[in-house]
Amino acid sequence: MSKVAFIGLGVMGYPMAGHLAAQGHQFYVYNRTMAKAEAWQGQYGCDLAMSPSAAALDADFVFTCVGNDDDLRSVVYGDQGVLATMAAGSILIDHTTASAQVAREIAVIAAQQGVGFVDAPVSGGQAGAENGALAIMCGGSEEDYLSCEPIMQAYAKTITHLGPVGNGQLTKMVNQICIGGLVQGLAEGVAFAINAGLDAKQVLGAIGAGAAGSWQMHNRGDTMVNDEFEFGFAVDLMRKDLAICLTEAQDNGSELPVTELVDGFYEQVQAHGGNRWDTSSLLRRLPRKDKR
Repeated sequence: MSKVAFIGLGVMGYPMAGHLAAQGHQFYVYNRTMAKAEAWQGQYGCDLAMSPSAAALDADFVFTCVGNDDDLRSVVYGDQGVLATMAAGSILIDHTTASAQVAREIAVIAAQQGVGFVDAPVSGGQAGAENGALAIMCGGSEEDYLSCEPIMQAYAKTITHLGPVGNGQLTKMVNQICIGGLVQGLAEGVAFAINAGLDAKQVLGAIGAGAAGSWQMHNRGDTMVNDEFEFGFAVDLMRKDLAICLTEAQDNGSELPVTELVDGFYEQVQAHGGNRWDTSSLLRRLPRKDKR
């Protein structure tokens, strides 16, 4: 067994850390909000640390799962950051959905003290984290990847090594680009079905096994028809992710007209108080006979 630290007990990190704790490693966690850390400890029984650096002391593997680039830097750098105490030969694995730029930046600084780095954003939502069925997209050296891959199996359905540091984050951007357009299409289809006088749930059942079927349809279709959005992946987080995608697109010369359009639609959802609604709340923008 290894000594493992996990930094960040948010919606995703909380169950992911729980799966790691169940493996029997010497395990330490840190979370900025102590009440949540104490709740996690009450459920899983492992040790709490008072800072990222304390959690990472003598750890073989340190996992981070926080909000954005700035949050990531705050738990990695400085006297209280994990790199202050990580030893040569250890590996830092980041599950944050962040920019490829910050991943490459941290990898360079970590390498200066002999610490490996793998950017490993995840997809699958809260349910995937709780069920140990996440898709993990990894960037880093093959050696670092192969070292940490068996541990990540605790909460993974698939784990893919996609090349050097930064490629994991770039792949997660592709994931979010695809989801944005898909959810908008699903919202339009549901609204159309309702306005046409169809039983929208029956329609989704009829087409779900065909070419139109998707994870979003199977997991969000019924809740969309029910007008239920107080759960899932928050609009605020999706807009953060899409901003990363749009910035990267400017740098690599890609055109993302649909992504830009959908980002604007999410801005409208936020303006109506939907900051924490699930991303399927795009339906709320569209006129429906049952909501007029």
